[in-house]
Amino acid sequence: MAVTILFLGPMRDLAGMESCEVQAPLDWAGLLKAVNGEVAEQLLNRRVNVACGGEVLADKTSLNAGDGDEVALLPPVSGG
Repeated sequence: MAVTILFLGPMRDLAGMESCEVQAPLDWAGLLKAVNGEVAEQLLNRRVNVACGGEVLADKTSLNAGDGDEVALLPPVSGG
C-alpha cells in the first residue's frame, strides 16, 4: 500500500528527485515528515498547493491520501 508524492517545478530541485513512494495512508503530518526539511518548509507557505488524485485541495492540511493515490506538490505559479 503506497502513495506517490510528485515534486513539480522548483519543488523537484529542492527534493532532489521527481517522485517518491511512501506508506499509505498519508495525511498532512505524514507528508511533512516524508519530505526533506526544505520541501516541508516550502509546504508551509500558503502559496504552495497540494493536489491529491488530480484535484487541488482547498485546505492542504486536510490531505487524506490512500493506496494508489498521487499527491502532487505544486509550487506558486507566476504569469505575465
